[in-house]
Amino acid sequence: MSEKEKENVVTEKVVSEADELPKTIVRRVVKDKLSQLSMDSEVSVLRDSLQGFCESARIFIHFLSATANDVCKESNRQIINAEDVFKALEEIEFAEFVPPLRTSLEEFRQKNAKRKSESLKAKETSKKGKKKEPSSTDGVGNKEEDEDEIEEE
Repeated sequence: MSEKEKENVVTEKVVSEADELPKTIVRRVVKDKLSQLSMDSEVSVLRDSLQGFCESARIFIHFLSATANDVCKESNRQIINAEDVFKALEEIEFAEFVPPLRTSLEEFRQKNAKRKSESLKAKETSKKGKKKEPSSTDGVGNKEEDEDEIEEE
């Protein structure tokens, strides 16, 4: 076994499958971004490059999480909130990400609030509809069964 193969085996054992990011999602994000920046219609990403993107993103997420956790603990809290993440981004010198992330978070919250209100309205409507209908029949009777009985006679 060569040195490079031994190094790959050690690296694979250090990162568990639970810590890995889904490669299909990382590939899609990378290809989408590269296609926006490139004039070529088709952009391909080699397996080694994809692995590098996955590992870099995983490390960044761990670093950001640890920094946000520190911010949270400084505030004597145990649960990390969005503001902790924004402050952590500023601390690790990625402050340029904060404004677009704030906008994205606000849009996400508005969409969820809209979905939640629509869901509640739908539940209320279905409850009202059930109260109006009799539980055993629809008030008209079952004509198909009556017709079947007549045909059998």
